[in-house]
Amino acid sequence: MPPRPAVPALIAVLLLLLHGTLLAQERTSVTVVSPWEVASADPAVSGFAIQSLQIMENLVDADAEGTLRAGLATDWAVSQDGSNWTFTLREGVRFHDGTLLDADSVAQALNRSFEQPGVLAQAPIDTIVAGEGTLVVELESPFAALPALMAHATTVIPAPASLDAGGVPTTLIGTGPFRVTTFSPPQAIEMARFEDYWGEAPAIESASYLAAGRAETRALMAESGDADLVFTLDPAGFARLSDVGSVETVAVPIPRVVTLKLNASHPFLDDPRAREALSLAIDRAGIAAAITRFPEGAATQLFPPALASWHDDTLAPLRTDADAARARLAELGWSAGEDGILTRDGERFSLELRTFPDRPELPLIAAALQDQWRGIGVELDVTVANYSIIPEGHQDGTLEVALYARNYALSPDPIGTVLQDFGDGGGDWGAMGWKNATVVDALQRIAASADESVRDEAIGMVAAALQAELPVIPIVWYEHTVAIANGLQGVVIDPLQRSYGLSAVSWGE
Repeated sequence: MPPRPAVPALIAVLLLLLHGTLLAQERTSVTVVSPWEVASADPAVSGFAIQSLQIMENLVDADAEGTLRAGLATDWAVSQDGSNWTFTLREGVRFHDGTLLDADSVAQALNRSFEQPGVLAQAPIDTIVAGEGTLVVELESPFAALPALMAHATTVIPAPASLDAGGVPTTLIGTGPFRVTTFSPPQAIEMARFEDYWGEAPAIESASYLAAGRAETRALMAESGDADLVFTLDPAGFARLSDVGSVETVAVPIPRVVTLKLNASHPFLDDPRAREALSLAIDRAGIAAAITRFPEGAATQLFPPALASWHDDTLAPLRTDADAARARLAELGWSAGEDGILTRDGERFSLELRTFPDRPELPLIAAALQDQWRGIGVELDVTVANYSIIPEGHQDGTLEVALYARNYALSPDPIGTVLQDFGDGGGDWGAMGWKNATVVDALQRIAASADESVRDEAIGMVAAALQAELPVIPIVWYEHTVAIANGLQGVVIDPLQRSYGLSAVSWGE
């Protein structure tokens, strides 16, 4: 950074006094910075940010442990035969435009959510209809996990006035404690406290959100005081901020996993032994220690300990063994060429890996994998671009390998995300070209049943199959890294990453 121009002493003092006055005035507001752009007012596209900023709300809410609690619905009940769910709507709730929330607006929003690719589409829904102060969901078959799906970011409820003629949300009007005053997609949102909010009013009067893709930028904003809450720091920035007196740093284990998605229909990857070989070549402990700087995060299986109901301590852990990796590939007919890269039937074992820079550790992990796989004779070309290249590659069949971070608790019951990723046909952020009828059946039983013994048995089957066949290869488990400005009180870091908790924060002395 170039040196700042000299300022006469008197002017400098006046500027400092003015800065202090402005800071005092601004203590009614909070600035939040994260890597995630808000490209649209549509919850199907940007629901994560819309929910996290408490602009729109769900029928069902959840606490930091994933326990379901009342949201826009005060309670819910399933029929004795499991064929329908009834959600009782909270009375007196207003949208930010002053109109009342009613059953018709909720039904309209959730019918659209169900029609979009996403978590709600995984439920066997027949109809979603408005009742008298209720929402009734008729099912084709029992689905005990439905209330948890109603807490997912894509099922927030926008106001009817926010929809265009085609029913697509084009403005950010919800029922949350903050109303949007300025929306500048994809980078920024300005919000004000919603004075007619049905619940407890926020202590702060306003909040700003900024999407900053570069980790260095986010760390500098925390250090300079230009941001009050900064999420997703890179290890270097987190370490530096830990020594800055004006900032508190927090790291919380979360149910997010850095994982490799493999195209299991690719001729190089269609045998589980090939996928196992690539897994055996990965030095997870080294990546966890040197790149993410969370040594306990070296993944021994897909589901981390933070996801206690799905983590299986009885599974044989994933390990590193380059010699075993080479042996598996030799069994499949691969042999080293003159430059050390494996060949078979005249083809080089060369793959393209796609990843994105929004999570700053991903390109670094990609470079490490490139080196580690070359050690067993596999050539890896790395493409770093917008995250959309991953779902696009899944849809058009061009994806070979992708590196990303996946949160398996986007809905409080992980079955919503797991079913989306590993159900019949796989998903944009899950399996590709991989089918396992046993897993599909087990996932359906988990989703349909409220019996813990039935669920636990089926979850064990799913975890074991994913460990054995590796349609995705876990690398490291995650910590949620946050910088908090001194004086900002009431901050609770949500391990499920459903909310930034702005309605609960306030400024102290």
